Amino acid sequence: MKALCNYRQGVVFPSCTLICCLSANVKNCHNYAGGHVYPGEAFRVPVSDHSLHLSKAKISKPAPHWEGTAVINGEFKETKLSDYQGKYLVFFFYPLDFTFVCPTEIIAFSDRMHEFQAINTEVVACSVDSQFTHLAWINTPRKQGGLGKMRIPLLSDLTHQISKDYGVYLEDQGHTLRGLFIIDDKGTLRQITMNDLPVGRSVDETLRLVQAFQYTDKHGEVCPAGWKPGSDTIIPDPSGKLKYFDKLN
Repeated sequence: MKALCNYRQGVVFPSCTLICCLSANVKNCHNYAGGHVYPGEAFRVPVSDHSLHLSKAKISKPAPHWEGTAVINGEFKETKLSDYQGKYLVFFFYPLDFTFVCPTEIIAFSDRMHEFQAINTEVVACSVDSQFTHLAWINTPRKQGGLGKMRIPLLSDLTHQISKDYGVYLEDQGHTLRGLFIIDDKGTLRQITMNDLPVGRSVDETLRLVQAFQYTDKHGEVCPAGWKPGSDTIIPDPSGKLKYFDKLN
């Protein structure tokens, strides 16, 4: 089987649809399906294929191992997936440092780390930039598009191996899509979210998903659409489910 496979508005994982239509003629992360960030740029090819590496990341299977150098509390430190054993981990990729949507996402997660830590969850962000670029971005004031003080590690993936293992690396662009992975306290991958480049992710939804998986881990009941802590859940058997649906309807 070839190491690469092409996707056109296709499916990366059996349960995860990837909407990704990018111009093959433009080699940066500021172009996306249907337009450009900069209004003066010409849009020559509306839809084209991307080459994504086959992912080792499978729902309900052990998350692919990773290790590397991260910026943690302003210092370079070696870190790896197994360091987070016993905790839930939100592991997310972003395209590049010193860009546009990326700092809004990273700052949003960092500023709410106390909410994640309150539910035994850590957050790690990763891109193909070096740890030196990460640190320079952290040391740049937020008013100038920098990150400022960070409460989450920024992991460097200079070799692109981690990005390829998780199926988010765009071979023709040299950076990643906005992939987010929820890994449970046993190291099992529970959820995958994949965004096209121009749209950031929701901290609220990520927190909700972690809380929902933790609830099912503890209680064995399942969480309906839009479930939030304190809401009703469903007993997963033919008779038990009727309690929920009778109350709902």
